[in-house]
Amino acid sequence: MANYEFFKFVNQNFNRASGYLSIEKGLLSQIKACNSTYHIAFPIKRDDGTVEVIHGWRSAHSSHKSPTKGGIRYAMQVNEDEVNALAALMTYKCAIVSVPFGGAKGGVKIDRSKYSNSEIERITRRYTFELIKKNFIGPGVDVPAPDYGTGEQEMVWILDTYRSMVDSLDSDGCVTGKPIHQSGISGRTSATGRGVYFGLREACSMKKEMDKLGFTTGLEGKKVIVQGLGNVGYYAAYFLREAGALITGIAELHGGVYDEKGINIVKLKEHIRETGSISGYPDGKYIDDSGKLIEMNCDILIPAALENQITEENAPRIKAKIIGEAANGPLSDQGHKIIKERPSLIIPDIYLNAGGVTVSYFEWIKNLSHIRFGRMDRRYEENAMERLLEAIEDLTGTKFSENDLKRLGKGPEEWDIVDSGLEDTMVMAYNMMYEAREQHKTDLRTAAYITAIKKIALSYQQLGIFP
Repeated sequence: MANYEFFKFVNQNFNRASGYLSIEKGLLSQIKACNSTYHIAFPIKRDDGTVEVIHGWRSAHSSHKSPTKGGIRYAMQVNEDEVNALAALMTYKCAIVSVPFGGAKGGVKIDRSKYSNSEIERITRRYTFELIKKNFIGPGVDVPAPDYGTGEQEMVWILDTYRSMVDSLDSDGCVTGKPIHQSGISGRTSATGRGVYFGLREACSMKKEMDKLGFTTGLEGKKVIVQGLGNVGYYAAYFLREAGALITGIAELHGGVYDEKGINIVKLKEHIRETGSISGYPDGKYIDDSGKLIEMNCDILIPAALENQITEENAPRIKAKIIGEAANGPLSDQGHKIIKERPSLIIPDIYLNAGGVTVSYFEWIKNLSHIRFGRMDRRYEENAMERLLEAIEDLTGTKFSENDLKRLGKGPEEWDIVDSGLEDTMVMAYNMMYEAREQHKTDLRTAAYITAIKKIALSYQQLGIFP
């Protein structure tokens, strides 16, 4: 992992896709390059009084759209190559789902399990302070979000630090992934996993594709193994199970659980929360080698952890016919080539995990407009529906039950609107990507990059920078 050149892998995919397009080389070079990367080194005082120097990065890959957008991760794997690669993926991801942001990414090189909550707060606030000093954050500049190792709490600290230094009516829009009571949005926590579900549901609804794999259409009965039960993996598994899929395996860093009859994902999550470990879970078989678990029998494999998990070494042993990349870059270039040579369907990361940035976009719009979705029209729609139902009763002589009236006459809450927008985004983007694949006779990953490059190139041309 230490020698893995993630950005090189992203650019290989870019180069492969650009070969299908007639776009001027200078423009392709501009699209591919990272505009700027900021490396920060700052001291923090530990709880025991010692001082430690912390390293962090923020990369803005493309400003063809403003602001730039991307998460902040806390992990020991964080380095400049990784944030550049992830920023590039964000650029292409936003283009695929038609979200008007450029790509960015940030990271702090720490093992957060070795720091207290107060130390994490000090690191987060100082990191934010450094970004503010160099104008690397702001609702119209660059808008961070949660990523691996961060969550709502870190986003609140970022917002509070920004507010204390910048006097702006739109300060709430400087970061997304906030709690609801801190100008967040309904559905953001589950958004990436929910998007994974919508993407897999759309892919599995296509009879032509399922026939190639020897599957029936739909998710019901399909066996799923998920690698990583963080926020993304949990919600992807939860919604897939709700749709009738069997979650037969959950692989975590230090082991996992396998059960052919299906795992109750909510019960497993509660066990991990109570005990701090996946081991000791009473249902299913404990597998101490999580690497072996992802090689076990299943129909769908969802890598939802970190990059470079399926490589030339283990790809020949992967049995899943559908791989849904919930994480960023979980398949190496060689791993991808090996798996795509057999009957398989690889749904790429730059499409499948775009649910998070899609709902972050909705949150950003909410923050700038200073009004929650549904506030202006929910009651109006309820009253209009009530009048319509009364008219139907008068015309037909049929009386609706009280429960039916409540169900049919309910106006949309914020979550309903957000979820509808997310579903529409993921469905439309999949079909656009699928059409590009059929047109160019290539795989879905290359088709996704083709789709993204064409959109970004058009943006640059409209700016008048390139002919």
